[in-house]
Amino acid sequence: MTQFVVEYSQRLLDALHETKAEYEQEAKMAMAVRLFALHRISSGVAAKLAGMERVSFLLALHRYGVAMIDPEEDELYSDLESV
Repeated sequence: MTQFVVEYSQRLLDALHETKAEYEQEAKMAMAVRLFALHRISSGVAAKLAGMERVSFLLALHRYGVAMIDPEEDELYSDLESV
């Protein structure tokens, strides 16, 4: 497995009122959510990146303002025509 290293200071942790573990988990989650929202990775891959189960990842997306399902406009029209 490849590693990605992000340097940060204790002052950042103090300002955020987070522990090292909390901050690192939040950073992984934020990266996973962003890549998922950009349609760069699937929800399963994003969940693995965040270190959690897929369902838990999907249920947590609302905290970041990201929709669980984000269909393209043509998909919506197709679905509406099917009804």
